[in-house]
Amino acid sequence: MKILINTPDLSKHNGGVANHYIGLQPYWTQKVKYNFVGGRNGVPGPIILVFDYIKFFFLCLFGNYDVVLLNPSLGKTALKRDALFLKISKWFKIKTVVFFHGWNQAIAAEIDDNPKQFQKQFQKADTFIILASSFKNRLLSWGISSPIYMSTTKINDELLDRFNIDNKPFDKSLLFLARIEKNKGVFTTLNAFKVVLRVFPDAQLQIAGYGTALEKAKEYAHKQNIKNVSFLGSIKGNTLVNKFVHSSIYILPTTHGEGMPTSVLEAMAFGLPIISRPVGGLVDFFEEDKMGYLIESLDPKVYAEKIIQLLENPEKIKEIGKYNHEYAKRNFIASKVALRLEQIITSEL
Repeated sequence: MKILINTPDLSKHNGGVANHYIGLQPYWTQKVKYNFVGGRNGVPGPIILVFDYIKFFFLCLFGNYDVVLLNPSLGKTALKRDALFLKISKWFKIKTVVFFHGWNQAIAAEIDDNPKQFQKQFQKADTFIILASSFKNRLLSWGISSPIYMSTTKINDELLDRFNIDNKPFDKSLLFLARIEKNKGVFTTLNAFKVVLRVFPDAQLQIAGYGTALEKAKEYAHKQNIKNVSFLGSIKGNTLVNKFVHSSIYILPTTHGEGMPTSVLEAMAFGLPIISRPVGGLVDFFEEDKMGYLIESLDPKVYAEKIIQLLENPEKIKEIGKYNHEYAKRNFIASKVALRLEQIITSEL
């Protein structure tokens, strides 16, 4: 079976959709071709879009593909772009699967008010894939009648190659790993940690990532005299692994429209209890108190209480950590995600 997957240029992207398909690439059992769309080689996406449509047309015409997989986010630009890709592939009578990764709640609210345009653009898709049951319910409310499946983001298998949960040091080290933006919860994290330091003055907080709020976050930590905070910048490879291994609690009080935050899955794989919010696909599998805590509130004191509760009970941290590690290995490593995704893509043929 031949599958054509539209994806951003894998050589120029290290996050989002591109990162997802980089991780899955070694594990396909079917014949899969990646078709790069969007900005690349220094050319912005809108300029190269006409070329992308022409190339896609000829791939559908001559490629003998059984399935096309489109990978938009729920955003205005992506919806308009991929609606035409869908129209082309269905004109050639190729089964077409639409996998929504990002999910913009503001755009979803607009579609709620007038779903006819969305239905008109995407009703021809044979199958949909989403990252959260709440997204599925939204598609159903918009009149989508095609099968809708749930998938997940993934953890690269090789990240865990040399990791042994039994050798993990559990201490008082917290990790925030995400884009440094206000809506990702970096300031909530800092304020929560300030409260934690009153009880555990030797606790450590490491903040990893870049973003528009990075300098403001550094300045805020300094002005508020929040001790024991390290800003690591963007980390990957061995440095990323090392930080996961030597951290004991992962915190992400995000208000962003998350699908399935990869950093949460990675943190689970490395045995960290999770303290986050009930966003996206997390609510579909998360076991409260057994995996950590999903907190609806945005009050830093509420997050501080849960952190302190864990730090006062190191055995609880270990218990949750081991459970999360085993759960992540069973459900989120790339080799297993690729096989499940293939099963969805090739179903009903």
